[in-house]
Amino acid sequence: MSQGTINVSVENIFPLIKKFLYSDHEIFLRELISNATDATLKLKHLTNIGEAKVEYGAPQIEIKLDKENKQLHIIDQGIGMTADEVEKYINQIAFSGAEEFIEKYKDKQGEEAGIIGHFGLGFYSAFMVADKVEIITKSYKDEPAAHWSCDGSPNYTLETSDRTERGTEIILHISEEETEFLEDARITELLVKYNKFMPIPIKFGTKTETLPKPEDAKEEDAAPTQEVDNIINNPAPAWTKQPSELEDQDYAGFYRELYPMQFEEPLFNIHLNVDYPFNLTGILYFPKMTNDMNTQKDKIQLYQNQVFVTDNVEGIVPEFLTMLRGVIDSPDIPLNVSRSYLQADGAVKKISSYITRKVADKLKSLFNDSREDFEAKWNDIKVVIEYGMLTEDKFFEKAQAFTLYPTVDGSYYTFDELQEKIKDNQTDKDDKTVILYASNKEEQHSYIAAAKDKGYEVLLLDSPIISHLIQKLESEKEKISFVRVDGDAIENLIKKDEEAISKLSDEEKETLKTFLTETIPADKFTVQMEAMDSTVSPFIITEPEFMRRMKEMQQSGGGGMFGMGGLPEMYTLIVNTNHELVSDILNTKTTKKKERLVNQALDLARLSKNLLKGEELTTFIKRSYEMIK
Repeated sequence: MSQGTINVSVENIFPLIKKFLYSDHEIFLRELISNATDATLKLKHLTNIGEAKVEYGAPQIEIKLDKENKQLHIIDQGIGMTADEVEKYINQIAFSGAEEFIEKYKDKQGEEAGIIGHFGLGFYSAFMVADKVEIITKSYKDEPAAHWSCDGSPNYTLETSDRTERGTEIILHISEEETEFLEDARITELLVKYNKFMPIPIKFGTKTETLPKPEDAKEEDAAPTQEVDNIINNPAPAWTKQPSELEDQDYAGFYRELYPMQFEEPLFNIHLNVDYPFNLTGILYFPKMTNDMNTQKDKIQLYQNQVFVTDNVEGIVPEFLTMLRGVIDSPDIPLNVSRSYLQADGAVKKISSYITRKVADKLKSLFNDSREDFEAKWNDIKVVIEYGMLTEDKFFEKAQAFTLYPTVDGSYYTFDELQEKIKDNQTDKDDKTVILYASNKEEQHSYIAAAKDKGYEVLLLDSPIISHLIQKLESEKEKISFVRVDGDAIENLIKKDEEAISKLSDEEKETLKTFLTETIPADKFTVQMEAMDSTVSPFIITEPEFMRRMKEMQQSGGGGMFGMGGLPEMYTLIVNTNHELVSDILNTKTTKKKERLVNQALDLARLSKNLLKGEELTTFIKRSYEMIK
């Protein structure tokens, strides 16, 4: 038996580990199982290269609870340790056995053998939940087993053990404050959360399995059962396989494995598989999207050699793709010492760029292979694509080939197709191509109808970030102007077909304009007299394009108008001087009747723009009934 002091440079290392090393105490189980997995994979590698003359077999890791004695056991059938190795790897904090192993054997078969550990601190996370920790270990080498014990101080004991089976057993004497980790449900929760896809089978107790009935069994006979090991993980998840090994049903099954409570099937998936200049595998799924961009995030799970790290992948996955679901796994992702979060690194930027390019290539392929199917899915994926165009310049360039612009009639165009279709028919006085769009097909119906009557194409662009994207498109494209169908530039197109001559003289127009200005709320409306086709509405309300876009940007979380707060309600009332009702208003003799006609026509215009609410709507309805009488 030997005694000694653990070789540390900080005197009170254990209180520091307990308090600061890991943000969540529950991480201890992930770390200890990762160590057990390392030990098992090391043995597999050594047997493969002929250095370990033992039977590898079909090893597993076992978790046991001893509630009576307040103990938690983690048992593996891996490489084990000699007493000297315990001294080296356990008593020297931050000496990583995994890193030394990789360095020693990296030239044999040219791979890292799937070893997980990096820091040499994971074992000490056990002291966050345990008052005392024991290690009973037997090396694959022909040497006596060792028994190490420590009570959370820098002092330990190390003696020989009578263990005969190869491998290691960690015994945690759970402290009074951490008894939650003696509950079956809590341990199951952690195993599923962190170790669901570890590469070695993990056993936690047993379960009852129902067997098929014998052929000669009677209907009332109960089906036979048997007790089997309760293996909680899938050691070979879909992302660890080659795409050529998987069918559509395999991807669908893995999605259900990742998200058992998600009942909607994903639209399609993207399989990531790269080994240069970094190692990265994974599967990303496009779910059906909503316009709420915040509720979609934190669905992608980040793994490192099949060990769950986090579901907050901002930094490694481009922001616009954090609304997707799936798995990213890479041993090259730089993590902090507790493997709990990413560290800023050049490799992260390369990985992020790769994922962006891979997603863009997949979308282009889907568009080229089946445009009809791509169009059918557009409304469910457009928010991701539009967000990507807005935030990633490289994605913006690639997306030109597959981004769609739907019309209110259900047709879909790429930008080049749209420009070709409208270039001769929708230009303004500055010879810019004007792209008309609606953001709400129902609320802007009358404006859409007026534009369509003139033969104009109207897009339906209704995502929450469309104003931001339009601004980017206008800055990137030459001589392009987006105008919402109820915006203040629409009258230029509506009257463009014919040089309409006003039925009112200049004097009559000025008289009417003066009356209207005095009658309607001057703080909200600016009156503008225009000679338009007589079929166009008598009053049209538009909003300055700049002001409307600023409002939309504020609502979607951007364009805060430099701290100005809420923007004022400002509209233009366009009066069609060629409409019969406008002439009737001008020629009406009594002021009271003239005011009533103006207010009714104004409220009808406001109603068509969804601006009539509350008391003003009640007044309009009451006035309408009186006019019918």
